This record gives sequence, structure tokens and C-alpha cells, in this order.
Amino acid sequence: MHRFAPTNLDLDGKVILVTGGTGSFGRRFVETVLERARPRKLIIYSRDELKQSEMQLDLSERFSPEQMSAMRFFLGDVRDRERMTLAFRGVDIIIHAAALKQVPAAEYNPSECIHTNVLGAENVVWAALSNRVRQVVALSTDKACNPANLYGATKLASDKTFVAANNLSGDIGTRFSVVRYGNVVGSRGSVVPLFRRLIGKGVLELPVTDPRMTRFWITLNEGVDFVLSSLTIMRGGEIFVPKIPSMKVTDLARIMAPETPIKVVGIRPGEKLHEMMISQDDARTTVDLGDRYAIEPAFSEHVRASGKEMMPEGFSYASDSNTEWLGDAELRAMLADC
Repeated sequence: MHRFAPTNLDLDGKVILVTGGTGSFGRRFVETVLERARPRKLIIYSRDELKQSEMQLDLSERFSPEQMSAMRFFLGDVRDRERMTLAFRGVDIIIHAAALKQVPAAEYNPSECIHTNVLGAENVVWAALSNRVRQVVALSTDKACNPANLYGATKLASDKTFVAANNLSGDIGTRFSVVRYGNVVGSRGSVVPLFRRLIGKGVLELPVTDPRMTRFWITLNEGVDFVLSSLTIMRGGEIFVPKIPSMKVTDLARIMAPETPIKVVGIRPGEKLHEMMISQDDARTTVDLGDRYAIEPAFSEHVRASGKEMMPEGFSYASDSNTEWLGDAELRAMLADC
């Protein structure tokens, strides 16, 4: 699938840093960049030395020594502003993927989630401005729109931090934008690996929180392409939202295990029945860019600079009212791609 394949992307000779780079997105992002470009440096910034070591070994088995010569592994935490300021020296592009993402864990440990997702975002902004980084793209989530849980609330605060950071860059010139998308099929912590693990164990029932539940779905490859393509069109302050399909969680269970009945276990603390990526309030500054929407910063002079009309009154983009839904064939293709 090449739904968001970037055009006019030139990463050759660039220095790129990925926070949380040993996660599902970070690993696929690094693999994609190494396959398509010749960056001068490609830096992983994360706090787990074992994952960094394993990632370095895995990459060295796939890529040539010449390609691997661009790789750098920098131990550090986004909570540590001084360490991050050192890591960002000479960097052209930052992809901020580090976050605490588990909804129940965030509900139980709110201060930890706030320190990483909110204060960590502020530290990224500070370190990027201090080092005159050219572009920063922060990864967000559909849970940041009209949040019903602490994780979503922290990501909303993070989004606001990055959008407003453009007001601070002045003659430094750093541009900050956000990408917001839904559930990534096959990523760590998603329902697909859980279902696969349970099916492998031969469970008699698959747990589903609510038979009405819907979600936006995107593959890991599409998520990487969406970030890369957003890099080529960002002016600063946008929240880019991809046009992606919805699916009922019960359909996923049916496709993955047709003969296995479903057991309804109830919605977890902080979990939504349906997800939303653009609210009616957001729509007032949202433009349609074809394969994606862009929520423009309300305070910016370029809200209407593109000449495009804002979305109509009452528009919202939610998983239950989406016009694009995954059929069985498309869902099987997505599962095969993850």
C-alpha cells in the first residue's frame, strides 16, 4: 500500500533524529529512510540500551556497512532537557515518537504520563530551538481529540505545545507540526498482536470490549509514509490528519479467527466506544488537502493562505461516521502488511 507515498522528499545528507526510536514506529521509520535515502546521520534517541543494542544488530543484518555508517544510538530520556539539548546538536529534522501510550497504565500512573508526554514535549521544543533544528514533526493520536482519558489529555497538551512553539521560533526558523492518526495495525500494544497471541494459544473465546466499538486503522508503513510526506508540505503549526478507513473490532476478530466466538469483556477505564480525529470545533480551521486534512493553527496568519475553504459547519471526522470502511479483503491485506 502506498496511500501516502511522499514526493519531492530529499533526506540525502540530512541529520535526522527520532525520539523513542526503538519503538514500532521508530524501527520502521529508520528502515524506510535507510532504504530510500542516504542521510548523513540517523540518530536513535531512547532510554533502553537493550532495545538499542537489539535494533543495531537487526539493522546490521539487513543493511550494508555503508548504510549503517549513518546510524547513531544516543541513550537519553525526553524528560532530561540537558541530555536532549546535547543530542540535538547539528540535527536538521526531529521526529518525536517517544510517549507513554497505554491507556490503563496512564489512568493508574497519571504523573508519569504527564512527565513524559507533556513535559517531554516542552523539552523537545526547548532543545530544538536551542539548536536551531529546521523541522520537528510530533506524533499524536486520535485520542487527543476530545480526550476521555489521561493519555489523550496529555497528547492534546503535547499537540498544543508543538503548535504554539512556532510562535517562539522567531529568527531561529524552526518549524513544528503534528501528525495525528488512529490505531496502527500490528504495533506493540495494539489488539492485533493480542489476538494473534491468544489464537496461537488456542483460546476458546476472543475478548472484545464492546461489539459496537469502531476504530480508525492505518498500517505501520502508511504511518511512516504519512510522516515523511507531511515533512514535505509542512509550513509549521499544522496538525495533519490522514484519510484512513474505519473498522469494527468485531470484524477484526471475525477475520482473524472465524471459528472462535467473541466474549464481551466491557470497556476499559478511559476507553472510548468510537474515536475522533477532527471535532466540530477543529473543523473551523481545517482544510481538505486531498489525501489528508490539515487543522491549521487558529492564531496563524497562514490559516487561509492556501486559498482553500475551511470544512463546512458541523463537520467532524469520527470512526463511527467515517465514509470509508475496511472490507474483508482490505482487512486481510492490512493484516498481511503488518
